[in-house]
Amino acid sequence: MFNNQSEAGRLYLSRTDSLDPLSSFSRHPFILEDLEWPSVEHYYQAMKFEDTSLRDQIRQSTHPAKAQKLARKHKRQVRSDWNKVKETYMTRGVYIQARTHLEVANALLGTGEKQLLENAQYDYFWGCGRDGRGVNAYGKVLMEVRDRLREEAP
Repeated sequence: MFNNQSEAGRLYLSRTDSLDPLSSFSRHPFILEDLEWPSVEHYYQAMKFEDTSLRDQIRQSTHPAKAQKLARKHKRQVRSDWNKVKETYMTRGVYIQARTHLEVANALLGTGEKQLLENAQYDYFWGCGRDGRGVNAYGKVLMEVRDRLREEAP
């Protein structure tokens, strides 16, 4: 199934596992900003830029990793406020994807009360890092969206 690893009270996942519905690479398209996005990663990478033609190139990338690579190629053009708004865009993408696809919402709600950790060895912002001292921003985004989905449940 997925490469998620679980231990008491924690669930480790990979943001880049395209088969995991909780991954930003998962292929569950959604509509946001009046456009269809193939994945959360496509949306997140495109929102780094104000240039709409570059955003569209990223959106049309054939794989989330290619969208990420294209964004890195244009890193000098990243909007000046990106560090202030990047978590908002990631949260928006994850939330809309979960609201669009029941499978994603159910996978997230199915994690119960577990602490979600993005298991990236070299990413100390989105992930927990090799030594577990990372910010784990992606895990926090998932838990925030999970809480919001619970609040909205009938």
